[in-house]
Amino acid sequence: MACTARRAYAGLFLLVFLCLGSLQNVFAFPAFARKYGLPCSACHEAWPMLNIFGQTFKDNGYQLMNDRDSPIWQNPSYWPVAFRTTPNWHRESTDKVAVDTPLGPNTAEVKLMTHGFDLSGLDILSGGTLFQNISFLFVPSSDNTGAFHFESAWVRFDNLLKSPWLNIKMGKFELDNIISEKRVMTLSSLGGGYQLFHFVPFGDSNAFGQIGDNQLGIEYLGHSADDKTRVAFSINSSNDGNVNLPAGNSYSFYANVSRAFNAGYHGGLDRVGAYYFGGEAPTFFLQSGGADIPGAGRGNSSFHREGVYGLVYVKKLDFQLYYQHGWDSRYFATSTPGNQPLPTGARPAIWNGGFIETHYVFNPQLIAIQRSEFVRMSQQAIPGTPPHQSDVDVYTFGLRWYPIMFSRAGLALHSEYALEHNLGAAPLTFTGVNSSSVFLGVDFDF
Repeated sequence: MACTARRAYAGLFLLVFLCLGSLQNVFAFPAFARKYGLPCSACHEAWPMLNIFGQTFKDNGYQLMNDRDSPIWQNPSYWPVAFRTTPNWHRESTDKVAVDTPLGPNTAEVKLMTHGFDLSGLDILSGGTLFQNISFLFVPSSDNTGAFHFESAWVRFDNLLKSPWLNIKMGKFELDNIISEKRVMTLSSLGGGYQLFHFVPFGDSNAFGQIGDNQLGIEYLGHSADDKTRVAFSINSSNDGNVNLPAGNSYSFYANVSRAFNAGYHGGLDRVGAYYFGGEAPTFFLQSGGADIPGAGRGNSSFHREGVYGLVYVKKLDFQLYYQHGWDSRYFATSTPGNQPLPTGARPAIWNGGFIETHYVFNPQLIAIQRSEFVRMSQQAIPGTPPHQSDVDVYTFGLRWYPIMFSRAGLALHSEYALEHNLGAAPLTFTGVNSSSVFLGVDFDF
């Protein structure tokens, strides 16, 4: 899912997944639907993607601002927990993988393909209100081997001084972003996330500028009563969301501001916004016995990403538009520890990228997805490096059909094809690498 400069490409391909059967009324996220007695389609354009009402509900701290918000009101049988996983069949293909030969280790590049049945990880989602205007989200999550971590764990104090402009959150959380990777509609290994949220140029060592990863910190969120205007700002430890302060004393900052309006296309409320993510992080660690000392990061160096985005609705068709300008310091860009001399001519790595994601909602139970994503290097860290090394193109096509979705469970049959091309990523020849991924899965929660 993460975009690295060593992953691959492809061109343009269309996947058509034929779903047969009668369509029923659609509902959505089970836990909140059970609490409020609403259909899940009240909050979701297509699960897990939020509509305008769902975004407002989230911004209000999972509250409808009525008497049902307080847990005291709730029926004792209500349990605010959902489980989500995705059994699947997938096929992965990469055309240039280094392998050993009689001439020695890693002396040839071959095309490698693997396919078969598999499991995704497991998310255990619990969220809602501890009391009126005190909201929470707790998500223990495992990979497909059963190794657990805390994906999210936060508490938020909502409507302080009885104002929607004053909300404070603390814990581990997703950086505030209307175009959310945690609610992404795609699932394959190549197309299942946004390349720009995780992009690292070839030879770069910055693991801290991951917009798509949940971070540990404190966040301020303010929004108008109708949620059309939103402002968010967070201070985060530069640990990429890892606990126990492994990187030491360094911080990053994230800001997002947006405004919604009605453009008159009769599909939904359009929105435009801008964001910034930047800060400092260590480039080396003090050592003991030749091993890094956790928390003893040194040689802090800077990074930043900034850009703009937009959501446009035209009846059953909607577009998500995203642009990013990225910058990593010379130390990150060349993987040079801050206590070592830089390579001759070293300079910051600079890139620009963007994506267009399109959703066509045939009806509440059937949605088609297409995303085209591009990253282009503007400046390589080492003079003389091929100018297009690390450039990435990714094309993703998907279809989701929801045979059931109501207050006890949701089920989606998901099909997806993704293709990626990464220039200069071949391990031996440094030529372009082409990869593709097919994903057919049963995505369900209950």
